[in-house]
Amino acid sequence: MKYDFDKVVDRRHTDCEKWNVKENELPMWVADMDFETAPEVIAAMEKRLKNGVFGYSYVPDAWYEAYAGWWERRHHFKIEKDWLIFTTGVIPAISSIVRKLTTPAEKVLIQTPVYNIFFNSVLNNGRVPLESPLVLKDGRYEIDFEKLEEDLADPQTSLMLLCNPQNPGGRIWTKEELRRIAELCGKYDVKVVADEIHCDIVAPGYEYVPFAGVSDTAREISVSCISTSKCFNVAGLQSAAVFAANKKIRHMVWRGLNTDEAAEPNVFACTAAIAALKEGEEWLNELNVYIDKNKHRAAAFINENIPGLKAMYEPATYLLWIDIRELPENGRGFCPFLREKTGLFLSEGAIYGKGGEGFVRMNLACPASVIEDGLSRLKKGAELFRAETAG
Repeated sequence: MKYDFDKVVDRRHTDCEKWNVKENELPMWVADMDFETAPEVIAAMEKRLKNGVFGYSYVPDAWYEAYAGWWERRHHFKIEKDWLIFTTGVIPAISSIVRKLTTPAEKVLIQTPVYNIFFNSVLNNGRVPLESPLVLKDGRYEIDFEKLEEDLADPQTSLMLLCNPQNPGGRIWTKEELRRIAELCGKYDVKVVADEIHCDIVAPGYEYVPFAGVSDTAREISVSCISTSKCFNVAGLQSAAVFAANKKIRHMVWRGLNTDEAAEPNVFACTAAIAALKEGEEWLNELNVYIDKNKHRAAAFINENIPGLKAMYEPATYLLWIDIRELPENGRGFCPFLREKTGLFLSEGAIYGKGGEGFVRMNLACPASVIEDGLSRLKKGAELFRAETAG
């Protein structure tokens, strides 16, 4: 490999949220990679830094060109320049869109288990989260379309938050699945916000499908949220984008983002994104190979060596969803126990809504040596949990 993903970067004492833990603890929870970003991104930021003046910035044409070129080249979907709007982050954008496209007390549909901050974006704005649970079938999440239609038909449901690829499970929704979602949402006049922030973390040989690209209906009823933050590990630069083909929806989103002051870049936001999208593709390709090896290694170790745990390998995201329901008490209390006894800090499945109970989420975007440490702690924690719960 051209790039070194085995390098361990010490992130303690850098004001890093993920590593704000005790000295003996190993955080493998929040979706934040422990790899340095692409050298091409660092070089672009260093060049900008040398200018020495950090005043107000605007969004240059190169930013629009970088996003449009990346999506057409990598995802076979053409984004028009007029569709794109800069925003400081996917979650600020989703919260703003919820406020602008719905009214208080209306329902916002989410397919659980799903990224837990979706609940914040709904509840904090006085809307009602409507959980439409996914179905776990043969170790894989599927959509219950009969239930989905029932929930979309509720006249109080006005918006759907779609996680594509799915977090925490890692499913890449197929073109047919996404087309059926679009048809149902169009039928019941429900707009769709597609959170596609994890779309570029995909195993070799697999391809994510942009929701807006599956049909004319999908394109006209949706807003898509995208970013370099996950795939290039630059979340702290507060740089993301939304795009909407429908002129009226796009104007409402633009108006909402500007009203909420969430549409102005900091001095490095566009510089980093342009460098990543125009120069970072080789780095990302190697990253995806490395992460997929981590996922296969971790899943195999768990399934072969830790009784009571089942890892669910899926090709998208750098997150591993682990079924712990065969542990005593269906795994209740395992996450805090694991952290207390071994220092391993994972995300508890219950925070992801219905269907998340009895699962944990493990972040594998770190060097292989760190993975080995985490797996050793996980095995020890499961053994202690069994022994102490049984006793």
